[in-house]
Amino acid sequence: MKKHPFRRAILATVATVSGVVLLLSLKPGDDGSSSVQAQGPGAGAGAAAQGGTGGTGTFTGEAVTTQYGPVQVQITVSGGKITEAKTVQAPKGGRSDQITADAVPKLNQLAVAANSADIDAVSGATYTSAGYEKSLQSALDQANAAGGGQAGGGAAAAGTFTGTAANTQYGAVQVQITVGGGKVTEAKTVQAPKGGRSDQITANAVPKLNQAAVAAGSADIDAVSGATYTSAGYKQSLQSALDQANAAGGGQAAAGDSSGNAAGNGSGGGTGNAEAVAKTVTGTAVNTQYGAVQVQITVGGGKVTEAKTVQAPKGGRSDQITANAVPKLNQAAVAAGSADIDAVSGATYTSAGYKQSLQSALDEAGV
Repeated sequence: MKKHPFRRAILATVATVSGVVLLLSLKPGDDGSSSVQAQGPGAGAGAAAQGGTGGTGTFTGEAVTTQYGPVQVQITVSGGKITEAKTVQAPKGGRSDQITADAVPKLNQLAVAANSADIDAVSGATYTSAGYEKSLQSALDQANAAGGGQAGGGAAAAGTFTGTAANTQYGAVQVQITVGGGKVTEAKTVQAPKGGRSDQITANAVPKLNQAAVAAGSADIDAVSGATYTSAGYKQSLQSALDQANAAGGGQAAAGDSSGNAAGNGSGGGTGNAEAVAKTVTGTAVNTQYGAVQVQITVGGGKVTEAKTVQAPKGGRSDQITANAVPKLNQAAVAAGSADIDAVSGATYTSAGYKQSLQSALDEAGV
């Protein structure tokens, strides 16, 4: 058997060089986690609010349109950290269902762990991951804006607020506003009449109403010609969102002609005690196997005085289940004053969605 000293020498040299390169590439104390970069003093646009600069509360990012459908992220922030992240919209239908089911839990986990939008894409879900990161950054921006302090004179709190879904003759209208520096910086419609001629009316009216809401900073806006019902519903939902923003900031409600404003002032008006003023808060719309569930609560004196469901599963057998379960859940929410309520027998999915949306509303109300 022949020996090859020259070949052995070459192999030994290569192994030594490889080992030196690996050693030089290692940095002391670097565990490779994305949270390290986000927390560093030079963190870029993807960094979450640190050092007490971020607001406390629940913030919903913008809905980002992707090739396979919108992605929208909601985060809960406390103590300058993301304590919870969830996806309120994600691609669905066909193969998207499988991809979403796999990717979304991972992305939510990454967001909480990194405490920023500087997270890795999930393999096989490139478009969803990109949309998620963008919406997450939008939510983080809102949290940071809210942490920059309230506007002077007890003005509206910074953040995103979703008004009550106002039912009209042609369908529900629901408005969401973003408030910063005591002003409405963005208004968008998350629900509007659709189907048939309503599609054309909505496409024409909604952009004008959104623009008017930002310009006026109140619900005192003109109706769009040819869209009387949609305009009325829009103004009512907008006023509801403004009431939430002002209640969160301890200020006065923006001027408006909606009846919801008077309800918020209550019979004890003029006392100057912010705690005596009831406020209405709408929880996140939670998607269940049979449809969305969304809860709205009225809080006064630190207690839940009313609970109602603005969205619930419908169609077929769901109508019967909803009619039976929702009144019981609403009653239980008021009695308990929390989301720690029992599920209604035969309505497991609706009950679970109800409790999750209720908790979201309670968190926003600070109860």
